[in-house]
Amino acid sequence: MESTPPTHRSRRRQRLGIALSLAAAVTIAALTALALLHPATAPPASASRASATTRTATTPSPTPSPTPTPLTPAQALLETRTDPKACAVSFAGAGITHGPQLQTQGKLYRYLPIPRRTGAVFAGWYASPKAAASADTPSRVNGADVVTCTGRQVTLYAAWTTPAAVKAADVGVPILLYHRFTTNPAGEPGSLRRNYMYTGDFDAQMAYLADHHFYLPTWDELSAFIDGKLALPHDSVIITDDDADTTWLELGVPIIEKHKLLTTSFVITRWRSEPSPSIYVLQRSHTHDMHDAGANGRGKMVNYSADQIAADMRKSAKILGVKEVMAYPFGDYDEAAKQGLREAGFAMARTTHHGYVHAGTDKLALPCIRMSYGTRVNGLVAQLG
Repeated sequence: MESTPPTHRSRRRQRLGIALSLAAAVTIAALTALALLHPATAPPASASRASATTRTATTPSPTPSPTPTPLTPAQALLETRTDPKACAVSFAGAGITHGPQLQTQGKLYRYLPIPRRTGAVFAGWYASPKAAASADTPSRVNGADVVTCTGRQVTLYAAWTTPAAVKAADVGVPILLYHRFTTNPAGEPGSLRRNYMYTGDFDAQMAYLADHHFYLPTWDELSAFIDGKLALPHDSVIITDDDADTTWLELGVPIIEKHKLLTTSFVITRWRSEPSPSIYVLQRSHTHDMHDAGANGRGKMVNYSADQIAADMRKSAKILGVKEVMAYPFGDYDEAAKQGLREAGFAMARTTHHGYVHAGTDKLALPCIRMSYGTRVNGLVAQLG
């Protein structure tokens, strides 16, 4: 059969198809060349946004860590302390810039700060702002008090007074001097009879001081008082014992413990080097080996040179672990004795001369009130003024 010749319309369609095929081939070739020239061409912006949205949805942003609360100075002081009895004592009040101090619960406070303030005199630490404002003596806190804390912390509040008020008060502090003790109401015979205090009288005297809330200054407080830097109440008293002999340890100390009264025992370290028998008993020097008569019949302290005295006192201080104050054996002293004490680093010394400590008293010649056999409570009250 013979084929039918194409019409005009079919020939035009054939030509259009050929043109379209050529155009498509040119386009594919161009795109292929472009891909070869720019292989890392970024995807369209719409695709990037979609990808970011997907990442945000599948990977949440991390929650920022909270900023830790800074430690208070008291907390920082305790942070590395493992002792459960450690106590950070903070100080508050007008003019107070002292940082916290570490103390030990169950023991007496040790060397609380004595702040200075222009135009004012420090009047002590108190347990509350109200007590500080009223200067209530029973609420005054010092080294005669046992440390107690809540949550290993406590705050003490400062009280202040004026130099004029201190001068007008003219406080005189008695330093009581005891020696030996006896359970015999009739006392002990012999030349040292006056040195023995009947324990019944001693107990009654200590009960009176405790019941009437007498203030018991520490030696650093007494030093500041003498310098006019610290005010002390009229009902202040310091209790001391000389020699630390057996009767003191066996008969006197239990009464001190019973009434919880701060006392200083002046120890002859040649005879006694043991630790204190009570938290209420401060052991201070009565010399190491100068509690004997010298060539002139008086104490060695007025027979020795200043250098000899200094050497003896350094030895005594090393045994006790503290200097601060001493008591002259037999009450004997002179300028050489004072010089020897200064060379050894002692700031105060108690004599046996009768009197009271006032602002301006010679720190190396502190007077005392001697308590002798037969002194009853009324005799103590009369001496206290």
